[in-house]
Amino acid sequence: MNIYQFAMQMEKDGEDFYRRLAREATVSGLAKIFTMLADEEVKHYAVVVLLSRKEKNPQLAETAILGNVKNVFSSMRDEKEQLSIDSTAATVSYRKACVIEAASEEFYREKAGQSEDENERRIFSRLAREEAHHLRIMENILEFVSKPEPGNWLENSEWHHLDEY
Repeated sequence: MNIYQFAMQMEKDGEDFYRRLAREATVSGLAKIFTMLADEEVKHYAVVVLLSRKEKNPQLAETAILGNVKNVFSSMRDEKEQLSIDSTAATVSYRKACVIEAASEEFYREKAGQSEDENERRIFSRLAREEAHHLRIMENILEFVSKPEPGNWLENSEWHHLDEY
């Protein structure tokens, strides 16, 4: 399996994983976030396909996921959504997502460092940054569901931790 096939499979697996999390989510705001993450993985897949075909100058679509996630969390706070989360089952899945995102980031950073093609290096570096954003989002969700009273976390959060990236 070459690096493109591996990357495409990794992105497809990521999409499938986030779509499953969205289906299983008991909080609509989290389902929205997981759907956004799945959609991001679809964009990643598409650009890797273009790289694999040696298309000239493939571009990775811009993303506003951090701002969108911040808005979803703020909306959850403002709407005082009922937050019933099976934190044990959720934390297992969300920790797995963190591991997956960290591995994806590392993979793309490594491939960017190995690539001799400037455009490919740029895209792999950008994919690594985006996977780092996904990791940060999942770490925040993990923190959210790990709190004894998630509603208080929503109420008291300033969301500046998502602006760090």
